[in-house]
Amino acid sequence: MGCCESSFIRGRDSHHKTNHNHHRNSNSNSNNNDDNRLTQTNNGPPQPSNGTNSLAGGAGGVPGFSEFSLAELKVATNNFSSDFIVSESGEKAPNVVYKGRLQNDNNRRWIAIKKFTKLAWPDPKQFADEAWGVGKLRHNTLANLIGYCCDGDERLLVAEYMPNDTLAKHLFHWENQTIEWAMRLRVALYIAEALDYCSNEGHPLYHDLNAYRVLFDENGDPRLSCFGLIKNSRDGKSYSTNLAYTPPEYLRNGRVTPESVIFSFGTVLLDLLSGKHIPPSRALDMIRGKNILLLMDSHLEGNFSTEEATVVFDLASRCLQNEPMERPNTKDLMTTLAPLQNKPDVPSYVMLGIPKHEEGPPTPQHPLSPMGDACSRMDLTAIHQILVMTHYKDDEGTNELSFQEWTQQMRDMLEARKRGDVAFRDKDFKTAIECYSQFIDVGTMVSPTVYARRSLCHLLCDQPDAALRDAMQAQCVYPDWSTAFYMQAVALAKLDMHKDAADMLNEAAALEEKRQRGGKGS
Repeated sequence: MGCCESSFIRGRDSHHKTNHNHHRNSNSNSNNNDDNRLTQTNNGPPQPSNGTNSLAGGAGGVPGFSEFSLAELKVATNNFSSDFIVSESGEKAPNVVYKGRLQNDNNRRWIAIKKFTKLAWPDPKQFADEAWGVGKLRHNTLANLIGYCCDGDERLLVAEYMPNDTLAKHLFHWENQTIEWAMRLRVALYIAEALDYCSNEGHPLYHDLNAYRVLFDENGDPRLSCFGLIKNSRDGKSYSTNLAYTPPEYLRNGRVTPESVIFSFGTVLLDLLSGKHIPPSRALDMIRGKNILLLMDSHLEGNFSTEEATVVFDLASRCLQNEPMERPNTKDLMTTLAPLQNKPDVPSYVMLGIPKHEEGPPTPQHPLSPMGDACSRMDLTAIHQILVMTHYKDDEGTNELSFQEWTQQMRDMLEARKRGDVAFRDKDFKTAIECYSQFIDVGTMVSPTVYARRSLCHLLCDQPDAALRDAMQAQCVYPDWSTAFYMQAVALAKLDMHKDAADMLNEAAALEEKRQRGGKGS
């Protein structure tokens, strides 16, 4: 646990100087950061990067595919409470989708759970085989399938949870801002790339592709739901939308083909262009009549390239051909859409108008105290409340002063600390930093609590480097103080050093557990 000199500080500059832009160039070999969604090719604009294909996990820290118990999923969803339903049609949906949170000691990730209707898949082996087939897929443009459950008549799929709604919500039911043009082009490219990956991996059929199947992850990047790779039932329909949006060949023979998927992709392109769900036949009539500008979403207020829109309209028209063999394939979609990407360096969350996601340290292996829980969630407000309530009880024994040391300088120093405490309590964090610095600079007394408080002030003032230094100094003064480790964990997470943050969080929790068994710590 080294106190005053840490490998975290020695290695911090190299970590922090790593380019965390949304796109990396082709010289980067890292596929582990969610920000590395696109890679630069030599032929032009960024392309979505390839994921991995492994049951042991893969893209962006996705867990391996596994079987879940019904009990686990009931706990995750509060017994499938209606409060956890995220299906667009709520409880009226034929197969309801819930969000849930796993409660395992080592895994508290959010998940999406699709609960099939009773007897949708009467043969559990057939359902399991379907799930395992899709569970092999791992890609950064998919909301990946991470598990399934067969228990009695219950059939459930478990996938990564995407917290930022669907394309339909952002296109048709937006509140603050519509999706800008460059983001619409990115959505089209990502979904084309997802379909191409699935096709190359032996899963060319996607059932009922529409704007509700396109989701946005914590970084605002678009993902294609893996649920569409499995039918709603063994013998069920592949399309549940209005017949006006259904491929004509499906109406004739009831079969989904790879060409049917391309037709549905064309309807999503129309959604992106118009901001409305327009029947393909009507849209094609307007395209043939050269009324393209009338089709464009008026909420874009003209902020789009007519040349780019014409290319996308042409591609949509080709996708919507009545004759399946006249439609483009997934490679054609990629080739057409890739050159249109015009904001490769702008993160998706910026274009989508959502806050930047800040990843907290993973849940440690040991039980967490309120302080540990607040730090694992990076809840700075809760940390502040705890430090105010704890006051200076953890400083006991760190200073023993003789009568002769109670000088005027000492009284001034304690007065500076008192002013810092008042400012800290009142959330005047800049003043608190100044006052606590006066106390620390005198050097007659050392207080781990003052270092911890100043560390939090630095975090709240967006100074994670200084916060990390103070947390480490608190550890120097009090080597077994869990709060010092917790504050280091938060600072490391703010510096995007998440593995180191997780290690620190685990050390802090272990110290707390030791204290509960009779050792010193807090």
